[in-house]
Amino acid sequence: MEQKQCIQFQEGWDYMEKGITKLKRILEGESEQFRSDEYMHLYTKIYNMCTQKPPHDYSKLLYEGYEGVFVEYTESTVLPTLREKHGEFMLREFVQRWSNHKLMVRWLSRFFHYLDRYFIARRNLDSLKVAGHKKFKEHAYMEMKEKAKDFLIALILMEREGEQIDRGLMKNVVDIFVEIGMGEMINYEEDFEKHMVEDSGEYYSRKASVWIVEDSCPEYMVKAEEALRKEKERVSHYLHSGSEQNLLERVQKELLVVPGPQLLDKEESGCRALLRDDREDDLSRMYRLYHKIPQGLEPVAALFKNHVTNEGTALVQQAEEATAAATGTKPGGGAGEPGLVFIKKVLELHDKYMGYVLNCFQNHALFHKALKEAYEVFCNKSMAGYSSAELLATFCDSLLKKNAESVEAMEETLDKVVTVLAYFSDKDLFAEFCRKKLGRRLLTGDDPHHDDERMLLAKLKQQFGAQFTCKMEGMVTDITVSREKLRAFQDLGWSSKLGLDFSVTVLTTGNWPTYKTSDIHLPEEMVKCVEVFKQYYDTQHKQRKLSWIYTLGNCSVRGNFEPKSIELIMSAYQAALLLLFNNSETLSFSEIVTQLNLTKDEVHRTLHSVSCAKYKILVKEPNTKTISQSDTFTFNSKFTDRLRKIRVTPVPPPQDERKKVTEDVDKERKYTIDAALVRIMKSRKVLGHQQLLTECVEQLQRMFKPDIKNIKRRIEDLITRDYLERDPENPNTFKYLA
Repeated sequence: MEQKQCIQFQEGWDYMEKGITKLKRILEGESEQFRSDEYMHLYTKIYNMCTQKPPHDYSKLLYEGYEGVFVEYTESTVLPTLREKHGEFMLREFVQRWSNHKLMVRWLSRFFHYLDRYFIARRNLDSLKVAGHKKFKEHAYMEMKEKAKDFLIALILMEREGEQIDRGLMKNVVDIFVEIGMGEMINYEEDFEKHMVEDSGEYYSRKASVWIVEDSCPEYMVKAEEALRKEKERVSHYLHSGSEQNLLERVQKELLVVPGPQLLDKEESGCRALLRDDREDDLSRMYRLYHKIPQGLEPVAALFKNHVTNEGTALVQQAEEATAAATGTKPGGGAGEPGLVFIKKVLELHDKYMGYVLNCFQNHALFHKALKEAYEVFCNKSMAGYSSAELLATFCDSLLKKNAESVEAMEETLDKVVTVLAYFSDKDLFAEFCRKKLGRRLLTGDDPHHDDERMLLAKLKQQFGAQFTCKMEGMVTDITVSREKLRAFQDLGWSSKLGLDFSVTVLTTGNWPTYKTSDIHLPEEMVKCVEVFKQYYDTQHKQRKLSWIYTLGNCSVRGNFEPKSIELIMSAYQAALLLLFNNSETLSFSEIVTQLNLTKDEVHRTLHSVSCAKYKILVKEPNTKTISQSDTFTFNSKFTDRLRKIRVTPVPPPQDERKKVTEDVDKERKYTIDAALVRIMKSRKVLGHQQLLTECVEQLQRMFKPDIKNIKRRIEDLITRDYLERDPENPNTFKYLA
């Protein structure tokens, strides 16, 4: 066999240098491309030199020669051309040389490919591609990176100032910083991005110091938003996408965070002014700018909270002044119309600022919290001596009495009421006032279905739970059931025994507020009605007992006066009083007291309403404007009025309903606190004093804000009643007694 001739290294390398020289000429544009046979000869030469037996295996020398080619070319050709150029020309040359280098690496790695397959893999050396790029990095990039970085930053500055630049060139240069890391971003981040971000910060710091003095807050925000938009656009066009966060964070810091307090507090155009002047577009822009910054929205939310608090507190002050002006006395004389106007304005204010939260502030939780805390401040202030809970209950009462709104409008208003009620600390006080007023509406209203009442109760139940509305729902049910009972009473013929129209409303004691009862001596006509209905009711409910509340009754009495007959609509007490004069022409005060079996105060008020008020159905002797126990009364047969039907208003008893409701609520709270304490201790068995207080407050604060002193008193009371006991070894620990 013919023996293969051994190739000496120098002989082989001289042959390779011819190919390398041609490649250099190609890169410089001085030669044509390689033919396929030339490529194959070069590859084969390397293959043969690497597969010879030692000591003629020249793989190591070829690898070193491969690296040397790049070093020599970079030092002799690339660097001189880069050093002699500046600015944009230098950047273009840098891009071209990097492009040529990548092409050179691609061709040479093909020629020397056999090294990659065996020699490099076995020796754990850098691949041909990596080794080639490293030589460019060590000999060209390391020298030129500072100039390239400075020129890039200078061009970015020019673009920020409005000049046109070659974004394609910028992109290509930035790509060199990225690609030179060969998969890692360390060179881009350390050699360019860090400096670019720092320079950007300094640039915008200078801009911010000028804008903050010259521009209003809205104008400043427009410029800041535009600057951030352009920086984001700059990243998308020629910076690496990884730079976006660092760059925008630095720009935000210089434009928004550092001057933030001064910007937001600008006297005539800051956040307060924007809220005051309803500048919704500017508030939306403020949110867009600051929501991307960690804790950036907190100062805005704080200003929003303070503004809403001040607005609400101003409403309280206005209502107190209006109340004082309306009553002619110091605040506290009576709420009336100013109180209703106050609640209406509170609802409108909430509607307005909830719109800001949803639209301007994108439903952000921080602003919901700010609005809630602001409303909790002024909604729990008293207004002219009235609690907000009472005023809101009065507003609901007025709204439901009028029933003038459409179903949609009524539902919308009731939604607002329930929403605002959530901010009140004394929800149980609202519920009790609401129950009192609901009772009056149900007993005097004309709506047979009570749709609006049911709508309100359904919304309250959904928001605050079934326990909140159970009594009020029972009241509405009582009215419905009572009407059915009355219809059955009439259909079964019981009413035909009476000889007059008679209706009864049967109420469940536990659902309704407490009403005053009396042992009045009723006229025969009324006594017969009561007895007949009692007989009917006993046939239906043998185990139940009826207690009659005559103070809530109304009567229609026909007064046969000489000029004409007049129908008198009056209370049961007034009717019972007038019917006494069917049998007697004149009666003294003491005789009336005896015959009616009422207290002197009750008789005094009832007589005053029919003898000293608008309608003088009885003539009093002597003819004075006050009632005394020595007076006598005579039926006024000459009485007349232009109407055929009149309502004689009774004089209400001199009781403070608000005081009574407050006392009832305080009493109920004792039971509620007791129940909460027992419930907690029953589940925990043993608990420390402070933890028991904390858990009790947490359970109760949904309905009212409990006083710690009251909780402590209730704990002591439960200990005396053997529900709890103190731990003998640790007095601050309680045990539940089953």
